Amino acid sequence: MEFKDYYKILGVERNASLDDIKKAYRKLAQKYHPDRNPGNKEAEEKFKEINEAYEVLSDPEKRRKYDNLGTSWFNFQQQGGRADQFNWSDWFAYEPVGTRRSRRTGFSYLDEILGSGGTFSDFFEKIFGFNFGDFTRQGQTKAKTTRDSKDIKTELYITLEEAYKGTSKIIEIEGKKIELKIKPGIVDGQILRIPLRNVFGGNHTGDLLVTVRIQPHKKVERKGDDLHVEVPIDIFKLILGGESKIRTFGGLIKFKIPPRSQNGTILRLKGQGMPKYNNPNERGDLYLKLVAKIPENLSDKELQILKEMQQSREKN
Repeated sequence: MEFKDYYKILGVERNASLDDIKKAYRKLAQKYHPDRNPGNKEAEEKFKEINEAYEVLSDPEKRRKYDNLGTSWFNFQQQGGRADQFNWSDWFAYEPVGTRRSRRTGFSYLDEILGSGGTFSDFFEKIFGFNFGDFTRQGQTKAKTTRDSKDIKTELYITLEEAYKGTSKIIEIEGKKIELKIKPGIVDGQILRIPLRNVFGGNHTGDLLVTVRIQPHKKVERKGDDLHVEVPIDIFKLILGGESKIRTFGGLIKFKIPPRSQNGTILRLKGQGMPKYNNPNERGDLYLKLVAKIPENLSDKELQILKEMQQSREKN
């Protein structure tokens, strides 16, 4: 089996912070996104690879296991060991008896983007198992569960927009389909607790613990209840000021650009961020980073005017 160097795949150091990992992931995800590379199989495979790396390195528990495996693996290599001699089975994830082996598993955002479901590497499947759910386009999730004492644990992936608006998902637990309603404003890693007696009835004890994972958005970054997004603005509008608009999860919003705004200026739109969980009438803020958009195909006359402006400013 081939060892996957997830740090190398994302281009970060092994001691990289979660923020560094997120930034590296977003940059690569935008570069290799299928929408930007239609028909490019190499980019598609790269896109899957970086998503797999992010899945591991963004999760503290998976990253801890991966780092321990990596230390053992690199020490083994330095001693001259070969891949086929390494005792991989010591690191294999526990897989409950009867779990269906499937390479079509995991990331709902890959299913959404690629239209055919994500494909994990053999390395990922064997080391981290199948506790991520099979996602369908109808939003149903066949949960791959683990049992801890009397509790059942599983994970559910939703988009940032679903976290903003709230959503409803169908999950399947041991043959039982359950509708799980998620309120607006839920945060990544939040655990929803459902008594098992409400699922199976009778005298069942313990809880169903659903950890909600929010997929990173390719354009919008969430920080607490605030949202941050970069907005390309025509350079003339930055200089002269004016009005622009942006489509958010909540709809189209108009905003004013002050005259003489600089590239990188950040505007705060109060109350236009994420709903606060358990109090959706209150919201965080939306921060817009203005990014200068240089006009293309300037005419000779326009270039001459800019040149004259440049010369005038140099004299002053």
